[in-house]
Amino acid sequence: MNDRVETILSILHEYYPGADCALNHSNAHELLFATIMSAQTTDVNVNKVTEHLFAKYKTVADFANADLDTFMEEIRSTGFFRNKAKNVLASANLIMNEYGGNVPNTMDDLLKLPGVARKTANVVLGTWFGIASGFVVDTHVKRLAFRLGLTKETDPVKVENDLMNVIPKDEWIFSGHAIILHGRAICDAKKPLCDTCPISGLCPQEGI
Repeated sequence: MNDRVETILSILHEYYPGADCALNHSNAHELLFATIMSAQTTDVNVNKVTEHLFAKYKTVADFANADLDTFMEEIRSTGFFRNKAKNVLASANLIMNEYGGNVPNTMDDLLKLPGVARKTANVVLGTWFGIASGFVVDTHVKRLAFRLGLTKETDPVKVENDLMNVIPKDEWIFSGHAIILHGRAICDAKKPLCDTCPISGLCPQEGI
């Protein structure tokens, strides 16, 4: 790890201590299904939906046995609700049939679930299981990694590989969450607040 990356991580720890996933959940399957539903929408929106959803569907079996049309309507406000509903219920069925009702805790097994790619798998593994199998790359992480000069790639998998190479493994879980928080709070896609950014002096694209 070079000095610049070490300093960036130190600042992130100072400004976002205890950074964690913003999706409300109380167990592994709630986090998994909430993350599937979070694609192309905000965590705030998903949390509004899951507040009622998780009160109704308490177990993986409840999701597996849910009526698809009803479930679609219940998550409509998350957008792309048809595919999301199919993926959540199909994942629930696969978890019941293949994993004894328990969300698997390996990358390979999670990637077998409908609607789950590396980002979702990394969220579940890191946030719930405390396993650093990779680096969560969402739109915020992708944007900030590029702006900070930590990658020149645009493909999420390649961005992830670059971040895994420059950031120590024991920082993957925290820094993924912290970078997301920083992207939401300061390093906005259209109007980054460079004047108030604690990392600005270390950013090659300061003032873009």
